[in-house]
Amino acid sequence: MKIGIDLGGSHIGLGIIESGKVVYKVEKDLKDNEKGEENILNLLISEIKSIINQNDIKIEEIEKIGIACPGIVENGTIRRANNLKIEKLDMKEKLEKVFKNIPIKIRNDAKCAALAEKHFGILKEYDNAIMLTIGTGIGGAVFYNGKLLEGKKSEAFEIGHMIINKNGEKCSCNSNGCFEAYASIGNLRKKVQKELKIENEITGVELVKILKNDNKLKIINIILEEYINNLAIGISNLINIFEPEIIALGGSIVYYDDIILPKLKEILEKEEYIFNKKALPLIVMATLNNDAGMIGSTI
Repeated sequence: MKIGIDLGGSHIGLGIIESGKVVYKVEKDLKDNEKGEENILNLLISEIKSIINQNDIKIEEIEKIGIACPGIVENGTIRRANNLKIEKLDMKEKLEKVFKNIPIKIRNDAKCAALAEKHFGILKEYDNAIMLTIGTGIGGAVFYNGKLLEGKKSEAFEIGHMIINKNGEKCSCNSNGCFEAYASIGNLRKKVQKELKIENEITGVELVKILKNDNKLKIINIILEEYINNLAIGISNLINIFEPEIIALGGSIVYYDDIILPKLKEILEKEEYIFNKKALPLIVMATLNNDAGMIGSTI
């Protein structure tokens, strides 16, 4: 068996993975005071020990511990995971000191989700595909001729940080106008909270309810229209560059399927932003939902 961990900007999921399926899972929300290098490391150690103890797992039964995380990952070191307040963390080295004799692999979360969808999900039948993970931030992965594209220095392909408005809003990476700053679910939540003057931070469940139940409010429609249009601009850039057969949207955006996807397809089908009018790919929601990162971390 393998232990897969999906470490997101506002959520952590841990699962026992067997043959590409999650057979046991625990999840919890991440609070701001739980972030930062030391806090994240201690939290992971505690949660891994907990899942081992709760399931009476013997150390020798664990084939691998896989961790999917945001940011730049180089040889087991995480850098610039801004949504986790991590500047640099030698996670692999530190975890190997605690969990001796267990192979530990750390990869960018979007790459893990993409690998899961390519092996077991919606991308399985396609050679040229893009996976976008849209939640607190935006991550991405590209398959070309069946191969996952990666940089030489790191896993690269930081799709969320392409600039769609050079004089735009400040992103968590400190650049202005990033795709993530306009089209992440985190950004959508903040805008709704601000415009409706909601003091306490709203949860994902609450945001879904607001977008579904308050859609007669003019301000909600304006926010949604602006959000989906920005999402379409970013996706159009990717279509123009890679001409994929399919683009799968994963992460917490899967919970907004009927709210976002029809309008997104409508905008893209107008081909206003598309250079090659014959290049429009399938636009779908990922099928492994929020389990993709956990599953993919163990591949």
